[in-house]
Amino acid sequence: MPDPPRRVSHPLAVFLTVLFLRPLPNLWCVVMACVVSVAWMEAGPGVAAGENGQDASLPLETDAENIQWFENKIRPALIEHCLECHSTETEASGGLVLDSRDGWQTGGDLGPAIVPGDAAASRLIQAIAYEDPALEMPPDGKLDDATIAAFRRWVENGAVDPRQPSPAGGEPTRQTGLPVERAHEHWAYRPIARSSASIDALIDRNLARHGLTAAPPAEPRALVRRLVFDLHGLPPSPQTIDAFLADPSPLAYERLVDQLLASPHFAEHFARRWMDVVRYAESITLRGFILPEAWRYRDYLIWSYANDRPFDQMIRDQIAGDLLACDDITETQQRAIATGFLALGNSNLEDQDKTKLEFDHIDEQLETIGRAFLAQTIGCARCHDHKFDPIPTRDYYALAGIMRSTTPLKHANLSKWIEKPLPLDPSDEAHYRAVQSRADVVAAELKTLQSLETGNAGKDTRMVSVDSLAGVVMDDADASYVGAWTESTFVKPYVGAGYRHDGTTGQGSKSVTFDPVDLPTGRYEVRMSYTSHDNRATNAIVKVFSANESTKVRVNQRRRPPIDGLWISLGVFPFEKEGQSFVIVSNENADGCVIVDAIQFLPIDGQPAAAKTSADAKADDVDLAAVAARRKELSAELKQLQSELNRRPKYLTVSESEPREEIAVRVRGNVHQLGDTVRRGFLTAIGPAQRYADRIGTDGSGRVELAEWIADPSNPLTARVYANRVWSWLMGEGLVATENNFGTTGESPSHPELLDTLAGTLIEHGWSTKSLVRTIVCSDTYRRAVTADPARIAVDPNNRLYASASVKRLPVEALRDAMLCVSGEIEHRYGGSTIRPGTSSDYNYKHDLKRRSLYLPVFRNSLPPLFGLFDFADSSVSVGQRGQSTVAPQSLAMMNHTWIIERARQAGKRWLHASAGGQDESVAAKSIVEQLYLCCYGRRPDAEELQFCLDYLGGENASPSEDRLADLIQSLFASIDFRYLE
Repeated sequence: MPDPPRRVSHPLAVFLTVLFLRPLPNLWCVVMACVVSVAWMEAGPGVAAGENGQDASLPLETDAENIQWFENKIRPALIEHCLECHSTETEASGGLVLDSRDGWQTGGDLGPAIVPGDAAASRLIQAIAYEDPALEMPPDGKLDDATIAAFRRWVENGAVDPRQPSPAGGEPTRQTGLPVERAHEHWAYRPIARSSASIDALIDRNLARHGLTAAPPAEPRALVRRLVFDLHGLPPSPQTIDAFLADPSPLAYERLVDQLLASPHFAEHFARRWMDVVRYAESITLRGFILPEAWRYRDYLIWSYANDRPFDQMIRDQIAGDLLACDDITETQQRAIATGFLALGNSNLEDQDKTKLEFDHIDEQLETIGRAFLAQTIGCARCHDHKFDPIPTRDYYALAGIMRSTTPLKHANLSKWIEKPLPLDPSDEAHYRAVQSRADVVAAELKTLQSLETGNAGKDTRMVSVDSLAGVVMDDADASYVGAWTESTFVKPYVGAGYRHDGTTGQGSKSVTFDPVDLPTGRYEVRMSYTSHDNRATNAIVKVFSANESTKVRVNQRRRPPIDGLWISLGVFPFEKEGQSFVIVSNENADGCVIVDAIQFLPIDGQPAAAKTSADAKADDVDLAAVAARRKELSAELKQLQSELNRRPKYLTVSESEPREEIAVRVRGNVHQLGDTVRRGFLTAIGPAQRYADRIGTDGSGRVELAEWIADPSNPLTARVYANRVWSWLMGEGLVATENNFGTTGESPSHPELLDTLAGTLIEHGWSTKSLVRTIVCSDTYRRAVTADPARIAVDPNNRLYASASVKRLPVEALRDAMLCVSGEIEHRYGGSTIRPGTSSDYNYKHDLKRRSLYLPVFRNSLPPLFGLFDFADSSVSVGQRGQSTVAPQSLAMMNHTWIIERARQAGKRWLHASAGGQDESVAAKSIVEQLYLCCYGRRPDAEELQFCLDYLGGENASPSEDRLADLIQSLFASIDFRYLE
């Protein structure tokens, strides 16, 4: 990242000259002067020359992200909806081909189909948006809004298309990436080769090769400010600065580092860093749904960094922690909570094609896992072999099989995330078990009383007529049978004249098909009726064949059917009149007797009431008044018990699926077009993949093995990727600048030997984050001064050789927290949910906490003030490096935003109050200015700055007004010295 321009003389010179030395008719003049001066100081003279303009070739990270967008969003849509008519292998309707880049560039009969950067002028966008009645594509129906939006974004971002141009007069050239067998040709897939040299030796050796010399050490005050912000995300207190400057020991710096690492503020700051990588959020864009338990994952990260939890263990926690329970209850809880990582994705829960929803959710999980831990764009292999990296489609679906054997959502018309009761210590578990037991007893008694009131007391001997039931019902008498099934009426209740069982022979060879005739198109809840008994199968297999999928359900027929003692729900499914709509029950691998009675198809948009039978008549000999009174008493008790159960802590997570299955490759990414089945496994080009794949059995999803494969020290990516992140968090940019992409389209490391040394150090020190941080910040490289050496800039304009330190802009959280520190309002409380009770949606949420920014709810539809303006991470995707925009609205916000104005006012009140006490007012004014500079910049004002400030406050002998002091503080906030670290 290029250094921001160096300030000339004092950072407030231009601003304060305008502010203090001119009579001002109104505040707008101040604001505009600030905007011009601050924007000029930040952008630098290169703006006029176009240095910050759009380069002909985008930065590599942007290229990689745009390529991924094409591969994940655009290519699959082109294949599914367009290429049947618009490819070199078909008729090329209208002369337009879309299977190559030059195809849409040349266009068809109407000219170019796309104008990169201008979606409104692009005929392709007009066609798919159905904006022109004469040009509507595809002709069989408009694409969904999400796909159209994806195309718009692709075009607006330049229509990056990695496909090779077609050779003149021939077929498009097939683009191939790095094969698995040649993966070692790329630096990231080779084993880590650690050097014995130190950070400084490796950096300085490279400087010497380029004829450069290292900058001198940073001035102590600047170094303290840099260090505290880098480790805590907070400004250093004046006491911290003075204590460091007063310590003559050569170990003073190392002692300060250890102090900072031991503070909980370090854990908070590094937790927030990792939250960018894992797309942490507390709501879903769809309808603004709140994720009320997401905060526990945030607190897990704080707990982990505070305890210097080995990072390899953090990997295991986040991928498979729910499967790694142990005797220590705190450890068990934290491991379980960590799996919230897998559940934070921003999915479209309204998608009615639940198979597609599940595979989209899996894709999001794999993409996040790949980027966060391995810096690999795994999602690009969903539709075809990765175009650049050694990731075949079969490897993608080997990984997808692991996540497919995990349940991430509970499906209904609107699917929902999964929350589970948090594991508790034995005494608390016993308490909740007792409450649940009592609730079950009360519920059972209530059911009996309700039966008494309706005349259904005693043993359930019902024989339910098919005609009395709602929806479409198929009795066992109307089903088709394979094998011999025996009729019975031994156990009641049942539907129709009886039910059937599979007998004692022919296990695995018998099945029954319920196939209703002309079932109307719609969505139905499918229910199965059976009679329960101790000799029944616990694993009867029932398959529902609906409009676009088949679903397997295992039914435990020893348990009483949960719905009216007669039915169990198999789920809600879409059916089409001309499509498949049947249910098959089989005795495959059954461990007991399999029962078939009836299948009911209930329309989900309402059910007609079932007809009453003579058995529904009220019993004349029951004291209905006493029954009603007792029922009322028990209902109140049950409500209280349920309230107690609802207070049990829950956590956001996923579940292991049953059964665990291998899955088929989805041809071209189409979830309903199946190819070859692949065994669950990992990326075959990376590390000990086969060794861990061989360990995956039928008793688990494979998530444990996935975590172990990623965390294995011999995996060449994991330690490199994390070490690179830590370096970036401290130095401003990674040794590999594309922090989420170590593939062939990512950047090469600026110092490969240093990267491997850091990765090896991380592993050798037990994957300790604190140890790695200490190693980096104690190096001379970290402690160097920021310089504007022309020789260095000529050779290394982006400071990738680290001859000096780089100026770093504070992230928005640190900017906000620093203002709260100056105003004295910041609240240092740790952990817990911070969502206002009763919040049901994130829309227009008012963020009014004074706690650290880490604790502000991350709502995808309502970010806290300033966050969007100052480049907060996109919480829907894994972010390795935040953007660094410099735009006029940022400067305007520093002068006009009501939140910032209020912080300045509160700070003015604080410092005026602190200065009271009988001191001379001129001394008080001077003291206020000096303390403000220490709090804002970590230094005292020089003579010129002090005089500017005192003149504005009315002179040394005047008592500063609250308004003037607030304006002064706001000007300090607006300075680039406040927002940048040297």
